[in-house]
Amino acid sequence: MEPYGIIPKIGKLLRSKEISCTELTKQYLHSAETENKRLNAYVKLTPEAALKTAAEVDRKLAAGEELSPLAGIPMTLKDNISTNGIETTCCSKILRGYTPIYDATVWDILKRQDAVLIGKANMDEFAMGSSCETSCFGGARNPHNTERVAGGSSGGVASAVAGNLAAFGLGSDTGGSIRQPASFCGIVGLKPTYGAVSRYGLIAYASSFDQIGPITRSVEDAALVYDAIAKYDPMDSTSSEKAQPAFSSLGKDIKGMKIGVPKEYFDGVREDVKAALQNALKVYESLGAEIVDFSMPSIQYSLPVYYILACAEASSNLGRYDGIRYGARTEHYADRDEMICKTRSEGFGAEVKRRILLGTYVLSAGYYDAFYKKAQNLRGTLIRAFEDAFAHCDVIAVPTVPMTAFPLNFTAQDAVETYLTDICTVPVNIAGLPGISVPCGFGGDSMPVGLQLIGARFSEPALLNAAFQYEQAARRDVFRAVETGVVL
Repeated sequence: MEPYGIIPKIGKLLRSKEISCTELTKQYLHSAETENKRLNAYVKLTPEAALKTAAEVDRKLAAGEELSPLAGIPMTLKDNISTNGIETTCCSKILRGYTPIYDATVWDILKRQDAVLIGKANMDEFAMGSSCETSCFGGARNPHNTERVAGGSSGGVASAVAGNLAAFGLGSDTGGSIRQPASFCGIVGLKPTYGAVSRYGLIAYASSFDQIGPITRSVEDAALVYDAIAKYDPMDSTSSEKAQPAFSSLGKDIKGMKIGVPKEYFDGVREDVKAALQNALKVYESLGAEIVDFSMPSIQYSLPVYYILACAEASSNLGRYDGIRYGARTEHYADRDEMICKTRSEGFGAEVKRRILLGTYVLSAGYYDAFYKKAQNLRGTLIRAFEDAFAHCDVIAVPTVPMTAFPLNFTAQDAVETYLTDICTVPVNIAGLPGISVPCGFGGDSMPVGLQLIGARFSEPALLNAAFQYEQAARRDVFRAVETGVVL
């Protein structure tokens, strides 16, 4: 079968010496600098570090040394992943000027493998948003239509990868922040099992939900990046040793695989999106998979459970930003209390303040039992519902988002409607499961639609293979290249 991975393609060009890593890196840097005026995908370019790594890759190639699969591959990191010596702001005014003194584990792994960092990517402030528009740098644009959002919160990574300004990127997914922008931009986004990839060095939003994962042009690329970063890390207390390599499982026959389709996930889904999903299920049937329709009533609780618990954790995690230790500090204040109050009021954007206030409210005396405790109990109910579902099916197929990418400034007009775009993605984070979004066609507005596949915990090999088989069978019909950036 013909592979669609851009990572192996670049690797082949480098190893055959058809292009040097320095030449390739300069092309990506030039495209990033030129196209970023239009897409706003990057908040910081890192040409010095990129060219230094490229020169080292060229040296190893000349010496005949063996390279890792990701060596020399131009990539990007979401701006909430710590990079030693490179400003990391979470796209918030309160962290402007903050430069970490250590690397996140995922970046340390990739740096050791000679991946080439083109720059840090745009995002919703502190990963709170579904459009990337809460960023203090302004939102990233969708390469398919720059009058549409790239999605959030990892919108900058998705825009850069879809616009050919990076071969792959790492984002974070708290309630859909990898899968939703991947769906909006017509590319692949993998949210791994909670604990499969280290969170050490990821600036926290909601610690029991956050997970780092790859955003790529193909499932093959996603599997390669996942295998590189899915390592046990003693620096992360939630890290697990159960993750298994996925790339070697690609191409296995899925005849007889049971694909579950819970009807509740399709409530409120736009008709053109629903039609694309139905066509995707027909492709699976043609590959010999069995479609199993079932009901999952408890899914209706997922959105309130997510927003109560995630905001509660955010109110705790973001308490450390006080202007004392690092980051921005207000200029004029009379005493310490006023300094902290003014720093946080000036530094945080409206959406972050809204979620901190909601989280503080549900944790306060008199409301803890009514909201937070009840949400934790319902989280257990949702986890058990997924366990019951996987007793009868191998993977679950649902929409990634009920709609295609919405217009710019849509969030400002209707914040609650924007929250509803998370309805198909948040259950995966609540239960700590792996989920992947793959392109499955286009809506009536010619914007990409994503198919979301959900697996049991640590089932990434089978999940990625199921996505790969669909991609191989349907890619020509569901993928439309964006004519920007570096085209290899």
